[in-house]
Amino acid sequence: MESLDLLLGGLGDAVTPENLLYAAIGVILGTFVGVLPGIGPAMAVALLLPITFGLGPTQSFIMFAGIYYGGMYGGSTTSILLNTPGESSSVMTAIEGNKMAKKGRAAQALATAAIGSFIAGTIGTLLVAFFAPTLADIGVEIGAPSYFAIIVLSMVLVTSVLGSSKLRGFISLFLGLTIGLVGLDLNTGQPRLDFDQPLLADRLDIVVVAVGIFALGEALWVAAHLRRRPLEIIPVGQPWMGKDDWKRSWKPWLRGTAIGFPFGAVPAGGAETPTFLSYIAERRLAKNGHEFGEGAIEGVAGPEAANNASAAGTFVPLLAMGIPVTATSAVMLAALTSYGIQPGPQLMDTQPDLVWTLLASLLIGNALLLVLNLPLAPLWAKLLSIPRPQLYAGILFFASLGAYAANLQAFDVFLLVVFGLLGLTMRRFGLPVLPLILGVILGPLGETRFREALTISGGDISGLVNETLAVILYAIALLAIVVPQLLGVLRRSRTDAKELVSR
Repeated sequence: MESLDLLLGGLGDAVTPENLLYAAIGVILGTFVGVLPGIGPAMAVALLLPITFGLGPTQSFIMFAGIYYGGMYGGSTTSILLNTPGESSSVMTAIEGNKMAKKGRAAQALATAAIGSFIAGTIGTLLVAFFAPTLADIGVEIGAPSYFAIIVLSMVLVTSVLGSSKLRGFISLFLGLTIGLVGLDLNTGQPRLDFDQPLLADRLDIVVVAVGIFALGEALWVAAHLRRRPLEIIPVGQPWMGKDDWKRSWKPWLRGTAIGFPFGAVPAGGAETPTFLSYIAERRLAKNGHEFGEGAIEGVAGPEAANNASAAGTFVPLLAMGIPVTATSAVMLAALTSYGIQPGPQLMDTQPDLVWTLLASLLIGNALLLVLNLPLAPLWAKLLSIPRPQLYAGILFFASLGAYAANLQAFDVFLLVVFGLLGLTMRRFGLPVLPLILGVILGPLGETRFREALTISGGDISGLVNETLAVILYAIALLAIVVPQLLGVLRRSRTDAKELVSR
């Protein structure tokens, strides 16, 4: 009940004409960027992050919440109209949504995606309000060894479930950890990996890294594979749903929310798994199962709700433990730290007004998303006709402007180009981006906890495992690496045995 009172207090602080204007601007800007081809929520947030720099924390977070949910909505629009998911969690939406659009039901697909996102986001945010404080209270009692083990487990879980190769995932994580070492050692004051460049004495600005890897890297990748022929855009009218559509959608919305939130609240690698599970569940439960693969509305409603519920759930580990588990939440952590705010167990006690205003702003941004964007759906669809060369030239311009605005240093623009080329290289060789960003953010925090644990134990390595929770977490991390490998070996041996029998 106390959490509900605090949330209502946050709503009171957030609901002013000025703050509602910032939320509306955030929703429109987020949708504008997110609806463009190949740009997902993470890239939308990274690209628009510098816009919030001139605002106070409250106004910034309110606009940021609008950008966040606007980017999510934009990703579903491109999935449905262009069959081009902005990120992997939108793939399941594209499967059925684009088939619905090709059958002349784009309006219904967009409507069920938007309404499902609103319902899941609202329920998810309310659950965050109840779960995050409890987890934060537990987190205060966690020692440095267990905290370091949590960071290790998060890295392992996120890295091991992404991409087609675990090796590529760990290579990406190693790159991120290396980038996180740049700058002065916080304990000794010794420079690390600064290449005798004074401007690298401070740690790299995560905004520059994120915008370079996401925005510039994606723009260069698309430019390298630019197709001159225009995109085939499916026309759309005002999104609406008939009585039968509502009847077929409301249960998938609730089931998708129930499936998605736990995956976001636990560091388990993002929204890909819950969207897939939601799609499978709806396919098995649907009375019109024969429509799946041909444009079933349940196949859009469930995964979109799971995607947004999982996105809301990521705020539990983000606020309570300071651990991001998706690319989007990693960029959001960068936004919080840019204001000198370090999420973690103490945040709920030290800055409660800020936390509850942020949660309230998520509710406001989610509601404005539905109110503003449903009528504007035909307009967003027209944005897809922007020629690719002009589109990505604009992205490069705003990415460069954002990098310069971070510290007003031309050197940051040079770093942006370097990280943009790194992002292009990673895409070329199939390296997932999220483990790198995770390494950059969690690497320094993990190093701090690692040193605290060793200091407490007098330098004895046993200090890393002198808490029961730490041992359990290390065991889970080991199982997460070993068990999939063993299952793969068993699967291959069974396949080989069947082939021998068939011969």
